[in-house]
Amino acid sequence: MKINHLFFTLFIMFMFGSAYPIGKIGINHFPPLLMGSLRVLFLFLFILPFFKFSIPKKNFKHLLLFSFIMGVCVYAFCYLALDFSSLVSPIIIGAQLTIPFGLILSKFILNENIPIKKWILIFSSFCGIVVVAYDPRFVEEIYGLFFIIIMAFFYALANILSRYLKDINTVNQIGWHSFIGFIFLIIASTLIEGNPFNYLYPINYGGLLTAFHAGIFVSLIGHGGLIYLYKYYPVATVLPYYSLFPLFGIALTFIIFLEIPGPYEIIGGIIVIGSVYLIQLQDKQSLRL
Repeated sequence: MKINHLFFTLFIMFMFGSAYPIGKIGINHFPPLLMGSLRVLFLFLFILPFFKFSIPKKNFKHLLLFSFIMGVCVYAFCYLALDFSSLVSPIIIGAQLTIPFGLILSKFILNENIPIKKWILIFSSFCGIVVVAYDPRFVEEIYGLFFIIIMAFFYALANILSRYLKDINTVNQIGWHSFIGFIFLIIASTLIEGNPFNYLYPINYGGLLTAFHAGIFVSLIGHGGLIYLYKYYPVATVLPYYSLFPLFGIALTFIIFLEIPGPYEIIGGIIVIGSVYLIQLQDKQSLRL
């Protein structure tokens, strides 16, 4: 990987890691569903000048399903997890389950072959989450870990569905999922959390900045940056760096909240992150073969 692409990759992973501690700050300003709706609203407004609301001839049903899962389910459960947990590090670790879930779903949906070594690593990654769940500080906030596991499942499912969208350009994918996500999340927020204007007025600049960060820097630059890198490198070359984002996230969590991971989080985190890294490393090695 070229040095400029390497630094850009590290910047993307830093953005991914920052999504959780910055998102936790946002949750202190807005309830979770409203926070998710503001995230996709900023993303939609930025992409709107390039988005034509065009309906593709092929795979429109897959696009709608992808848009609902990515735009609604992923963001809703991400912020619900942060809302239900006072600790951020376990949530960051739980998000790593996206990779094991992706492999399991690829087996049952795409009928891909999963070697026994990967099954062992998938099992060990879930064992690591069990270790994290036994943290005494986290026992009364177990719903947070439960919600981030659901988020990881939906994020993996969205990635699987994106394979059916190769003929649909990136702008349309982002436009549809942010538009559909905003409509559903703002309605759900109004019905469950109350009038959004009670939280938005007077203008909450601090909260809006966290939503802007999530929508533009994480969703647009982060995910868009990965698409850019995939034009130059195989997925297996880029994905191993994905294991760096929890390290950036946990470091930022310490800097912002002075949150020190406990022994359960450290041991469980090493198991989860290590397992996911080895899964991705096997992909890279198999590509060379």
